[in-house]
Amino acid sequence: MLNNNLLHVNLNRHGDVTRRDLLRLAGGGFASMSCLGLLRSIGVNAEEIKKEGRSCIMVFLSGAPSQLETWDPKPGTTNGGPTKTIQTAIPGVEFAEYWPKMAKMMKDVSVIRSMAGKEAAHDRGRYHLRTGHRLLGPNKFPHIGSLVAHKLGDPESDIPNFVSIGQTVSSGFLGVEVAPFVIDRAGQLPANMKGSVAGARASRRMEMLRQQDNQFVKAGAESIGREHQELYRKASRMMTSSRLKAFTFEGESDKTKQQYGSNAFGQSCLVARRLVESGVPFVEVQRGGWDMHQNLWRNMPRTAGEVDQGLSTLLTDLKQRGMLEKTLVICLGEFGRTPKINQRTPAVGRDHWAKNFNLLIGGGGVQGGVCVGKTSSDGMEITERPISVDDLFATICTSLTIDPNEELITPGGRPLRIVDEGLPVDEILG
Repeated sequence: MLNNNLLHVNLNRHGDVTRRDLLRLAGGGFASMSCLGLLRSIGVNAEEIKKEGRSCIMVFLSGAPSQLETWDPKPGTTNGGPTKTIQTAIPGVEFAEYWPKMAKMMKDVSVIRSMAGKEAAHDRGRYHLRTGHRLLGPNKFPHIGSLVAHKLGDPESDIPNFVSIGQTVSSGFLGVEVAPFVIDRAGQLPANMKGSVAGARASRRMEMLRQQDNQFVKAGAESIGREHQELYRKASRMMTSSRLKAFTFEGESDKTKQQYGSNAFGQSCLVARRLVESGVPFVEVQRGGWDMHQNLWRNMPRTAGEVDQGLSTLLTDLKQRGMLEKTLVICLGEFGRTPKINQRTPAVGRDHWAKNFNLLIGGGGVQGGVCVGKTSSDGMEITERPISVDDLFATICTSLTIDPNEELITPGGRPLRIVDEGLPVDEILG
């Protein structure tokens, strides 16, 4: 007999049965129709997915890098300025001259040159490109790292499921359990990671904190009290974890550290590899200094040079260790820069521009050697294959085996889609 649930199935915009409906059908008896294989194919078996060891490293170029001085140069044009180009490993695809190491790795990564943004202010753009949602309305959406920690992380892990080397946006409505663990400097743990007391005395102090929070809970601050207790529990476990060495350079040779670069960004990339290797599913690494309204051509060689060396070494290292296939690496900023060069003094640069910008993406099953989209000869317009931020986040989720159409439920009971409208970029998904 046909289950009544089958009469109320909704299809998503791709014409597929949604995961939510499949779960409801399974609960209503549809499981008896041998749908386990289908459930697995769309990611319902979360435990199996976690065992796959999928992870992501987000390299965030804070300040918004110029697309014309990164991976979509316009040589020989007024807007292109003095930047020269170099050939990448893919015939016909050129990068700006500041990226020689990444140009040689083009077969391992793809470039999207037609990103279309909607936010040209730094804070709003950083929120948009980290959450996949614009900063609108009362709901605070989670960082994609918190989402990954929520879907792929081990809730009983003794180290965080989301680590950010540098300040970033929060876990939003997903709460403190998947909030980013922020460290300011790669290779060094926060000073308070080492307890001032140990043993029975430390246990007594933890119990006193628990009793204090219970009083807050009874007084009506249940949410805050529970969050405090969860934080204390996780912090206590982390302080005694043998995996804390993943935050340091322990066991790494001087040669390896030099290959990543003798600078904060390079060392952050090395720690990111160590964290992913130890089981952390999401790590964010940052390199600021890209807000080049002035002195663009004076600052670009050093700024791009550090990222070129650190990022290329990270990708090479992951590949040599057999980790790149399951580790998605994405390098992006919050928006782009104006194609037209401004006239600021003492030296010119480029201003904010969200209309079109570019990014690199590789690993995690993403096909390398693909150049997605095209902009006009003067860089002012997208002429082929515009990619929205929603499309980008649908692609990231798909690579990480997370269903972008799934609805998350806020603490207030409101269902919100992980990705509102986007479709995965099929050209780069294997």
